[in-house]
Amino acid sequence: MNPSSRSAILTYTVVLVLAALAQAQTFAILYNFTGGSDGNGPIGGVIRDSAGNLYGAANAGGDLNCPNNPFGCGAVFEVTTDGTETVLYNFAGPPSDGAFPLTTVTRDKAGNIYGTTYYGGSSGQGTVFKIDTHGNEKVLYSFTGGSDGCLPAQGLVRDSAGSLYGTTYGKLEGQCFSSNYGTIFKLGSAGDFTVLHTFAGPPSDGGSPSGGHLTMDKAGNLYGVTGDGGGTACLYGCGVLYELSKKGKFRMLHSFAGGTSDGCHPVGSVARDIYGNLYGTTNGCGSKGYGTIWKVSAAGKETVLHEFDASDGRYPTGGVVRDSKGNLYGVTGYGGRGFGTLYELSAKGTLMVLHSFEGTDGVLADGVLRTTKGTLFGTTVKSGTYDGGTVWSYVP
Repeated sequence: MNPSSRSAILTYTVVLVLAALAQAQTFAILYNFTGGSDGNGPIGGVIRDSAGNLYGAANAGGDLNCPNNPFGCGAVFEVTTDGTETVLYNFAGPPSDGAFPLTTVTRDKAGNIYGTTYYGGSSGQGTVFKIDTHGNEKVLYSFTGGSDGCLPAQGLVRDSAGSLYGTTYGKLEGQCFSSNYGTIFKLGSAGDFTVLHTFAGPPSDGGSPSGGHLTMDKAGNLYGVTGDGGGTACLYGCGVLYELSKKGKFRMLHSFAGGTSDGCHPVGSVARDIYGNLYGTTNGCGSKGYGTIWKVSAAGKETVLHEFDASDGRYPTGGVVRDSKGNLYGVTGYGGRGFGTLYELSAKGTLMVLHSFEGTDGVLADGVLRTTKGTLFGTTVKSGTYDGGTVWSYVP
């Protein structure tokens, strides 16, 4: 075989391989929200049951008779494997119910769903709720805005005993009285409520946790980030990464410095590997100003793994998820072709844009779920066919 023929065959083979890879990687919209009774603004991503059905929360829509809000108080929804959406519960708003969930939900083995609402409840300061398999909702706790905190902007994590752990955002203008930088709380299976930590703000502590949920290790220790607090290069602090031990000891693992040398304002969930290293994102700062992906070792040393430059995304949201090979996955709210990106950061530090949102398929992506087979699921808060947001999937 002469060299030119061999070159032609090789070229043809490469073209076939690339075409097969392109066909194998599929992005799809599973559901377009209309912004009305089916929900408006799905936020924080989704969870998945063993049958492949997806569950999440929309921060508006649902029952449009919501007090003081003609756009609805929000809803909890299910999207089945064939793309059928069902509203499991419509929030009614204060004083009897919550309103405006700002992140996704969690689910127990029996199929009951748990989450938080940012507003509503008896004092208008937010709630913890449970929805059973028949669609009946129970407000498990209404925040008062006192020492218990107010305005929860993160979801919940549940331990084997059925206790729920979460945070409140707080309010810098003083709405939460003695807990203006937020709290970490535990709600026991019997309904007993305990404040595990009250954030003090910069420079010695964090403040204003939002997005995603806490991460719990096998020993019961909790890990999370706050958007404010810590380093004072930012107005209210640039944010911190923290650990709360099972025994209640709080430890600040990293204080973000902001500027060009470090990220600032981390939001969302963190991922943890078997060696105790933690991974997450910041919503801003870094050398380009568009946010970072970071790693903090068990010894507390931070490494910036990637700095976004707008072409690959801007302002990452929801934190990251990690696979068994050490690759990280997440989304950005903007950048790429303009409306955010879905990305993979390999264990070797190479970032690949898996999908760039264009508006018709969603705007403001928030949160990623990864299955053991590698399929990714998530939500966008706005746009899609009706500008009510979308639920999407990506099959590698």
